[in-house]
Formats: sequence, structure tokens, C-alpha cells
Amino acid sequence: MTIYLKKSEKINLKKKEKEPLGEILINLNWNSKPKNQGFLNGLFSGGSKGIDLDLACLYELKNGEKNAVQALGNSFGSLSGSPFIALDGDDRTGESSGGENLRINGNMISKIKRILVFTFIYEGVANWKDAEAVVTIKYPGAEDIVVHLDEYNTECRNCALVLLENQNNETFSVQRVVKFFSGHETMDRAFNWGIRWIPGTKD
Repeated sequence: MTIYLKKSEKINLKKKEKEPLGEILINLNWNSKPKNQGFLNGLFSGGSKGIDLDLACLYELKNGEKNAVQALGNSFGSLSGSPFIALDGDDRTGESSGGENLRINGNMISKIKRILVFTFIYEGVANWKDAEAVVTIKYPGAEDIVVHLDEYNTECRNCALVLLENQNNETFSVQRVVKFFSGHETMDRAFNWGIRWIPGTKD
């Protein structure tokens, strides 16, 4: 069985009584090649380069630490140490069958206050509709939770996907967000995160 989150819907991750939450896997998959890309359109929008869509998150720990886990700036995080969140790698083509994966150490939930999972277009035309992005949340002994990016804003390059919030150090609530922003800073301000941002690259 799969749970499809609708607009603004919020649910709690299920866990077995007296057992830790375990590892939470958040996967992003998308179509890297825009549809119906004619010669002139391809010429002026990056050609065959396609869409480089990145999975990332903002996090806030209980001790007040705030930052981002993302390929931009090579901030891939850590599962065993702070922030107990790690990005597997960076799929620059969208052609990897596994997409991109963000892992959360649910056994360390007492250390984590909240996590905003987001994606942004690092390269390529801002065409969210053709990207057909899908987010899937997997964790032990429970149904997959799926969020489709079926709302679009062709002018913005960042999209906040889901917000996870600590519930009494037992589980996370998961709320579908799917809101678009012009960049990291505007998204940060919308959720009152308070990170100081500087330009970064993957190289």
C-alpha cells in the first residue's frame, strides 16, 4: 500500500511500540529531458543539457544548530554524527534509476527538531511540469509516502517539498508543502529558519 499526500496534508510516521523509528529514506526521481524541446527552444534554454534537479534539506537540531544538507557546497551531512542526515550523492542527469536519496537517522530523533526537504534546479530551464518529479519516503515496516510535484511555477528554481517535525521525540509528522521560491534565502525566510547564505558551487 502507498500513501499519496494531498495538498497541505499532514500525517505521522508510524512506528512499532517501544522500537526506534529506524532509517528514513527520502528519494527524488525526475525526468531530466524537457518534452517537445524544438531546435530553437533547446538553443536558448540550454540544449541537450537537460535539468539538473537536486534533493536537499534545511535542518534544525534541538541544540539550536541550523544548516543545509545539499550537494551545493559539498555539504553531504552525516548519519552517525550531527546532523544525523546524509545525502547519498548528486545525480546531475536525472537518468539514474535510483535518483537522489536523503537519509535520516530516525534513531536520533531526540536530537532533531525539524527538517524541510526541498529541491532546486541547479542547471537547465526551470520547467517543473516536464521534470515530473516524484518524492518517495520509505522507512521500516510502513507504507511508502509519495508526493507528486503536480503544482508548477516556471519562474522559480526552488521548491519546498515536505516538512518533518519532531513529535515528542517519538516520531516525525510529515506535511506536504510543494511551494516554490526564487532561491534558498526566500525559502529560508518563509519558514523562519535564519541561516546566513553565501554563494556556493558543486565544484
